[in-house]
Amino acid sequence: MPLQETSPQTDYELVSGLEIHVQLNTNTKIFSADSASFGALPNQNISTVSLALPGALPKLNKEVVAKAIRIGLALNCTVNQINHFDRKNYFYADLPKGYQITQDNQPICINGFLELELADGTKKKVGINRIHLEEDAGKSIHDQDDNYSLVDLNRAGVPLIEIVTEPDIRSSEEASVLLGEIRKLVRHLNVSDGNMEEGSLRCDANISIRPKGTAEFGTRCEVKNLNSMRNVRRAMDFEFGRQVEVIGNGGRIIQSTLNFDADKGTTAPMRTKEEANDYRYFSDPDLQPVYISDDWLAEIKSLMPALPNEISQQMVADYGISKADAALFAEDLGLLNYFNTAQLTVNNKKSLINWLIGPIRAVLNEKGITISDFKVSPVQLTEAVNLVDDKKITQQIAIQQLLPAVEMANDAKVIDLAQSLNLLISENGDELSSFIDEVLNKYPQQVAAYKKGKKGVLGLFVGDVMKLAKGKADAKKLNELILEKLK
Repeated sequence: MPLQETSPQTDYELVSGLEIHVQLNTNTKIFSADSASFGALPNQNISTVSLALPGALPKLNKEVVAKAIRIGLALNCTVNQINHFDRKNYFYADLPKGYQITQDNQPICINGFLELELADGTKKKVGINRIHLEEDAGKSIHDQDDNYSLVDLNRAGVPLIEIVTEPDIRSSEEASVLLGEIRKLVRHLNVSDGNMEEGSLRCDANISIRPKGTAEFGTRCEVKNLNSMRNVRRAMDFEFGRQVEVIGNGGRIIQSTLNFDADKGTTAPMRTKEEANDYRYFSDPDLQPVYISDDWLAEIKSLMPALPNEISQQMVADYGISKADAALFAEDLGLLNYFNTAQLTVNNKKSLINWLIGPIRAVLNEKGITISDFKVSPVQLTEAVNLVDDKKITQQIAIQQLLPAVEMANDAKVIDLAQSLNLLISENGDELSSFIDEVLNKYPQQVAAYKKGKKGVLGLFVGDVMKLAKGKADAKKLNELILEKLK
């Protein structure tokens, strides 16, 4: 019996950990009063501190510390109530001081974890080694002048946290799901906008391989600045294949830092990987240690909202909706807050949920707005939902005519608008009866076909009567009346 052929890749497993950089959404930078906003003209958000001019001293932004604690608590970390800043020394043209202020041996948060759920329902726990605070560097621009590289220092000093995972990741899917969960959390906690396109969330992936069944780690390579979950997966899959091929051909992996070419889907070396001692870390003498009091930590804990997974599970339990539908509310605080207000006055909360994830979501997508920009208030929407559930207006007319009128009329009462626009379902049975007679007289052949068993023509009758009634008829009642006449 011939041996079954196997791919070399099946003999190895991927081992990876991520270093996720999150730009905190504070108004000012971590050690100065410079604006931390995105999109300013080059070198507009700078000062003596961000330029590192002689004698300029840093001063810590307290809100940066609070936001780091919030994400640390969400990731089940221990908060180091005494931590300090270090200098990480290296040279880049866009690093004004010649060093970066960061946290080395005493980070603000340690020893956490995050539980993931993969597409097939598998649960996976990934350890969080540490979360540390640091400042961002500036930006070098190489494609605007043939002879010179340009430097924009607006980003220098913008506050970052770096979330460093344990090497617990075994597939590109796990890495992508992890990054998505982190983005969900930082947005939910108002720690960062999580905008990967603007660099608010970016990721370095440490990737190695080892023979399946072994415990010893292989030599790792670090792929830098992955700016989308798709690119994390692509880079990880390519690098796994590359390393398997190198080992399979008798070569060895050299520890190095790699770039990912998103157009080609390949990695390429930037430089050999530095060791920690290359950076010459030492405590920053200009910054005092950070002391987080028991009272302040307790206050931050007390203000922590329910986390997305908790919200999702609660909505599934309370309203019997699917996990996917519950996730829409758990991942969008604006939508959740809108629902929480609206559900106080709606008669049927399940109806409200169906409206928000169905027609209202479609309206928002069509207009390119979020629920916070929707001009129909939660109370006004519940009035419309209640009218539909009470069979006083059809959902189609409510969505297509009533809600647009509400948007234009601001604080008007929904029932008053529905009456003034003559949108309510007609209660005049004689009028509906005459409409039905008109339609049935219009289609004698189809009436005969129905009576011979061709039930599909009923939809034709209902549609034409609804047109004559201008949509102001209860479809169920209309069906019953037509069936009665067809006997």
